[in-house]
Amino acid sequence: MQNRDISTVLVGEAGQGIQTVEFFTTHLLKNSGYHVFATREFMSRIRGGFNSTELRIGSSSVSTFVDRIDLLIPLKKGAITHVKRRLNSDTRILGEKESLDEDFEIENYKFIEINFSKLSREIGGAIFTNIIASGVLCSLFKVSQELLTEFLTKYFSKKGEEVIEQNLIAITRGYEIGTQLLQSGEIEIALDPDPAVKEDLFLSGVEAVGLGAIAGGCNFISSYPMSPSTDVLVFLSQHSKDFDIIVEQAEDEISAINMAQGAWYAGARGMVTTSGGGYALMVEGLSLAGMIESPLVIHLGQRPGPSTGLPTRTEQADLLFTLFSGHGEFPRIILSPGTLEDGFYLTQKAFNLADKYQVPVFILTDQYFLDSSYDFPYFDLSDLKVEKQFIKTSKDYKRYQIVESGISPRGIPGYGEGLVGLDSDEHDEEGHIIEDHDIRIEMVNKRLKKLEAIKQEIIAPELIGTMEYSNLLVCWGSTYYPVKEALEQLGRTDTAALHFKQLYPLHSDTANYLKNAKKTMVIENNATSQFSKLIKLQTSIEIEEHLLKYNGLPFSVEEIVSKLREILI
Repeated sequence: MQNRDISTVLVGEAGQGIQTVEFFTTHLLKNSGYHVFATREFMSRIRGGFNSTELRIGSSSVSTFVDRIDLLIPLKKGAITHVKRRLNSDTRILGEKESLDEDFEIENYKFIEINFSKLSREIGGAIFTNIIASGVLCSLFKVSQELLTEFLTKYFSKKGEEVIEQNLIAITRGYEIGTQLLQSGEIEIALDPDPAVKEDLFLSGVEAVGLGAIAGGCNFISSYPMSPSTDVLVFLSQHSKDFDIIVEQAEDEISAINMAQGAWYAGARGMVTTSGGGYALMVEGLSLAGMIESPLVIHLGQRPGPSTGLPTRTEQADLLFTLFSGHGEFPRIILSPGTLEDGFYLTQKAFNLADKYQVPVFILTDQYFLDSSYDFPYFDLSDLKVEKQFIKTSKDYKRYQIVESGISPRGIPGYGEGLVGLDSDEHDEEGHIIEDHDIRIEMVNKRLKKLEAIKQEIIAPELIGTMEYSNLLVCWGSTYYPVKEALEQLGRTDTAALHFKQLYPLHSDTANYLKNAKKTMVIENNATSQFSKLIKLQTSIEIEEHLLKYNGLPFSVEEIVSKLREILI
């Protein structure tokens, strides 16, 4: 195999430990000097159905999903059918004939038999199948046995000597099989490790967002579990004692969002993490934040809807929901990271923006982003600050004082001599309920005026590719790396992409970028091209072509290349 990277896919039944293989193998490969990208797709079942994980292993950076499968390890009958459309004549399949589907035409592929079932039974049971598979992969990429032993011993250290010994036997047996395949020439892998990778971070989207929240001074999170956002709640709870974070699994989403606002009122920095169905219950609380001008950070991990939809799949279909949700008119900010680095920096920034402008700030991710991992250099923390904006109040303090910027000084109870009054009804400068029509106009105008200040520090979109473009592909959020790699493969000097990580307010240069193109296109993981609608609303420009996908899966590099070739004849 002479590719710049090797795409390896493992498929098994839910509950068969595919994620365990991913965890072991990605960390061992990264610590051996390989660039690694991993992403998962799984059915919404505890057992039954099929889950898969893709590992792209490269000599240079790999950061996105591809359809291509170079090595396939199916661990259950029916697994090959699950990914059959992604196979080609060069795919090596490592598995046992007994688990092949009846209609599978084995002669069209390069099949190498490994009897995982028999080997795992000899060691102690089917539970060891995944560890054997991890050993095979580590051997093929020449991970040192010393590193394997050290890693597994540490991982299973709390399970006892017997468990450690059995797992070491399993991974060693797999390692021996991989070594035999290399020595026989049945598999050849020509990838050169990059020693510098060993010093890099290896994180998932969940961890990037969670660490960004910690760096942003988050010290309170209240949420009700809902995939794919739950893991952010779990991550912060795991590190709550290290960073003095109060974690509350609320009884429902309504309580969660109101608790977070209570935290901000008391001087803390609170967030909620949810998905579309959970956020639907939070919308009344969002309007409360708009009226009382409470800072608020909302992480929304998108998945297909409506209703329960496809609860473990990915989509970008909640953009307009986040933009227009809530009754009444009030400002908000919507951010959407394209890279894991963005996930960290934008989440950190979200807390400062919420505090500064006293508005809700959304971090819009999706299942694909949250469940993907890759290596990259350490974050630059030199310019990151927790910028707390509340003041010490005086006796004549007015929480909603009319000021030129629209951003009234924010006090917190007990810090100063003033009374920090607020109410969900319309109110005067002190927070007292009113029915005065003139004051109502003043307060609405004051709140909306914040948008003018917010627009002064909008994050500019990133142009990927040539400045001399004729064709411009617009994208946002997690499509960043699929689009970037697709453009590299396409190799056209007349085509560029414009990626947005701040979706609202929209940057003022957007119209100029679009007007400079002869042909405009947009790529989105939704059915109605929501971002192009937002662009038209803000710029009056209609984007011509729409590359849309809404089957619950992310865009692959290959399908973007294929679609662009159709459009750019």
